[in-house]
Amino acid sequence: MAETDSRKTLVLTGASRGIGHATVKRFSREGWRVITCSRQDFSDDCPWPSGPEDHIKIDLSDPEDVGSAVAEIRHRLEDNNGELHALVNNAAISPKLKDGARMNSIETPMHVWRDVFQVNFFAPIMLARGLFRELSAAKGSIVNVSSIAGTRVHPFAGTAYATSKAALGSLTREMAADFGPHGIRVNAIAPGEIDTSILSPGTDKIVEGIPMRRLGTTAEVADIIFFLCSGQASYVTGSEIHINGGQHV
Repeated sequence: MAETDSRKTLVLTGASRGIGHATVKRFSREGWRVITCSRQDFSDDCPWPSGPEDHIKIDLSDPEDVGSAVAEIRHRLEDNNGELHALVNNAAISPKLKDGARMNSIETPMHVWRDVFQVNFFAPIMLARGLFRELSAAKGSIVNVSSIAGTRVHPFAGTAYATSKAALGSLTREMAADFGPHGIRVNAIAPGEIDTSILSPGTDKIVEGIPMRRLGTTAEVADIIFFLCSGQASYVTGSEIHINGGQHV
């Protein structure tokens, strides 16, 4: 019997940095097999076991590439008796203007709207539907990574990004209702200001208004993702957890 047969398996998009990178390390530390998906090739700097073997290069903005990736993932899950225990839809894009300013609803080109929604909204449901059989077999869990920008106008997040995240929050509820009878739980997390390499200038001013007066860490977000995929959250579905130090209150 292969080593992977007795291990739980996670499929994670957007694994190359930030929250995704921390999530891979969190699940790997717990002994999970982690299949990562991102636009970049696997980096030799990444520390988790079996990283190169279980990495899939995928362009989520290309529906055909998403379909090909689903077929590849399903093939790899044959080693796990065709079971997938968790799918974390973390990948997202948030285009900015050339000077780094946010793209508003008046000036954002329509092709940008389409690209953002394909990656941030359509890809998660395409992956969930494509891997439905494997998730059902494992009574698995789906976590959609939304954003505080999905519920309020944010000074940095563009309109297309914000509305795609709002739609993802609504999709999470719909998926929870539809996937639940098949034993699959679907939840979302909505991070606020998290300390990553893509923070925008001026974030320090936002921190001044956060009740906890600090940025969140990627490890703190990864802990909540792991909780939602664990047996401790066995009766939690259709929820969206705010991870923002009280910024939403």
